Amino acid sequence: MISGVYTLRELEEAIASAAGNWRPIVFTNGCFDILHCGHVRYLQAAKKLGRTLVVGLNSDESVQTIKPQQPGLPPRPIVPENQRAEVLAALKPVDAVVIFSEITATKLINILKPDIYVKGGDYQLETLPEAPAVIAGGGKISLIEIEVPSSTSAIVQRILQLGA
Repeated sequence: MISGVYTLRELEEAIASAAGNWRPIVFTNGCFDILHCGHVRYLQAAKKLGRTLVVGLNSDESVQTIKPQQPGLPPRPIVPENQRAEVLAALKPVDAVVIFSEITATKLINILKPDIYVKGGDYQLETLPEAPAVIAGGGKISLIEIEVPSSTSAIVQRILQLGA
C-alpha cells in the first residue's frame, strides 16, 4: 500500500478504530488528472475545515465516463489512477485517498459519513448529486471559492498548441 492511499474497507476500519483521530472528516472527490495550482489551493482550503481531509478519487473507468473524449484531445485520464492517488496522498493537506469506480461519490459518503463535504464554488447545492447523502448522514456542505481558474483540459490543449 502506498502511504495514505486506502481501499474503502481499509479506510472504514481505520476510521472506526480511531474515530477521534479522524473526525471531523472533510471529504471531497474528483478526477485530479493533471494536478495544478487550482487543485492545490482547493485542497488547502478544504483541509482547514476539519481534522482530516479524505479525497475520493475517480477511477480511470469513471473518469472515462465523466469526461468523454473531446475532438483533438487525448482520452482521459492522462495519468493512471494509482499515480494520481500517490501524488494526491503526498500533498500536505491530504490525509487519505480512496479510489472509487462510481460516477458520483454517493456510495463513499453513505459509508464514510463525512462531517463536511466540500466541492468547488463552480458547483451549486441544488445540482450536487451527493448533497442528499451528505445531509442524510448529518454532514454539512461547503462550496469553496475557486482562487485560480484552471482545468486539465485547458492545460492539455495548451501543451498540444505548443507542440504543433
